[in-house]
Amino acid sequence: MDNEFTRALRAIVGPAHVLTEADDTAPYFGDWRKQFRADAECVVRPADTAQVAAVIRLCAEAGVAVVPQGGNTGLCGGSVPTGAVREVVLSLSRLNRVRRVDPLDNTITVEAGCVLAALQAEAEKADRFFPLSLAAEGSCQIGGNLSTNAGGVNVLRFGNARDQVLGLEVVLPDGRVWNGLRSLRKDNTGYDLKQLFIGAEGTLGIITAAVLKLQPKPTATATAWVAVADPSGAVELLSLLRRLCGDRLTAFELISRRCVDAVLAHRPATRDPIPGPGAWYVLLELNDGGGDAELRGRLEGALREALESGLAQDAVVAQSQAERLALWAIRETVPEAQFSNVKHDVSVAVSRVPELIARTDKALAAAFPGAPIYCFGHVGDGNLHYNIGDQALLARRAEVNAVVYAEVDAMGGSISAEHGLGQLKREEITHHKDPLELELMRAVKGALDPRRMMNPGKVL
Repeated sequence: MDNEFTRALRAIVGPAHVLTEADDTAPYFGDWRKQFRADAECVVRPADTAQVAAVIRLCAEAGVAVVPQGGNTGLCGGSVPTGAVREVVLSLSRLNRVRRVDPLDNTITVEAGCVLAALQAEAEKADRFFPLSLAAEGSCQIGGNLSTNAGGVNVLRFGNARDQVLGLEVVLPDGRVWNGLRSLRKDNTGYDLKQLFIGAEGTLGIITAAVLKLQPKPTATATAWVAVADPSGAVELLSLLRRLCGDRLTAFELISRRCVDAVLAHRPATRDPIPGPGAWYVLLELNDGGGDAELRGRLEGALREALESGLAQDAVVAQSQAERLALWAIRETVPEAQFSNVKHDVSVAVSRVPELIARTDKALAAAFPGAPIYCFGHVGDGNLHYNIGDQALLARRAEVNAVVYAEVDAMGGSISAEHGLGQLKREEITHHKDPLELELMRAVKGALDPRRMMNPGKVL
């Protein structure tokens, strides 16, 4: 496609960075799970904030909607076109510079297209630690992480993506640039505007850079794989470890036996840490500033108490970095090992996780006899990835959702803990969120994006 609009885009970003050929645009027009796909007029890849702003102004003048896209690793169709209106995909992958690392302030300022793993590596170079960590960290980008308020495995100690942010730079829907790149830890001068854009999935503006908090680099790590009788045992084990280990407890992941078996089938070379008929496992990790041997000893002491009290049935403590990585590889492979099924990203209060699993398992068994359930996730913060069935059951996704979400609602939970809404849950959320909350969200959207040009068809 070559028209006046695309020629104007090429004048802004350069001819090589406006993609119109089908082979070039295909990776940008569909999500990685192959659940959502639609065509857009083109893909535009600006190199800096000024180019993003110029592209947005051009799109506003032309009446063309903008779909911001980072690493395109989302699970809800939030970063791909809908095809319902004129759209361009705006890829932020070229905005990948680290602008500043400040060890005294414990901050790092990065552009939105910086890959999460690269950001972590930059923190490591400064003898610091950036705690946001998730399975897609080798390809997801920090702008997308912030736009979806990503969670990951370290939320238990460090919080979600929004908890890592001190300041933002944002291109607004009219092309103006809000420079909120402040590294202040305290600023009580009115509305905290940056929080509007975190978790908004690009529907209010485009995050182009962020000032992020860094943490002291841990010098000691202790990791264990623990067999427990059931989810109730896992939650009680969590309480015990918090009492004995305090805030050294960084990650606490619940994994069902069915998930482990799926990983073993998907990657046969994987070593089963605790072979046998056990139903549930916990992968946990401690970090602190001491030595590995001392921290491992603390963990082993806590696990002895758990074994003696019956909270744990068996446990394996990693004795090397290679063993630690092997344990984490199991957890990180679970999503791809059960790729095509009806997926849920739900949360309830931590104490109610066992009840949610028991009630929902029972309801699903009645509604869909024999459908396998793959349950795993961040039980330390009440967030479960609760996936049902296989490819065939996807055609009945609405029915499955109705069963799961009814139980989540009954326990005061959320139907999206860390994945966002995107296209997948845009309509569903209207049945679960308070009408006044939705009214307020629409008012914010109308104030910032009255022409509805930012990521249309997502969230609202």
